[in-house]
Amino acid sequence: MISQTAEYALRAAVFLAEHPQTAFPIPRIALATQVPPQYLAKVMQDLARQLVVTSTRGAKGGYALARPANEVTLYEIVQAVDPIMRIMRCPLGLAAHSAQLCTLHARIDGACAAFEATCRQTTLGELLDQAALSPAAGGRPWPLR
Repeated sequence: MISQTAEYALRAAVFLAEHPQTAFPIPRIALATQVPPQYLAKVMQDLARQLVVTSTRGAKGGYALARPANEVTLYEIVQAVDPIMRIMRCPLGLAAHSAQLCTLHARIDGACAAFEATCRQTTLGELLDQAALSPAAGGRPWPLR
């Protein structure tokens, strides 16, 4: 449903949300989230461009969330790196489907719409609250090293 890039962005954002007001360099985020550092650098640049995270240069620099976790939605994160695609017209360009999508593409778009709505309604703060209540993986969405 989501690309690997979006998955990596979400992992990094959750990690940063777990450590508010702390800036982390790429190697530390990469180690904690199990994301290749070079790939993560591009992802973090995209998140910074969209003001999801802040970037600080220097020896004590790194990346941090730009706002509190309860103000950052999953939608913002995903849209920053790999926007959710919706089906607005027939992918095959069929004239018979110009007024409305065929059953197949309407169903697929419905799934995309539901995913988009969930992302718009879910904040990083909610994920952290739910993870804290979960005994799995020590409360984290994935095991941190």
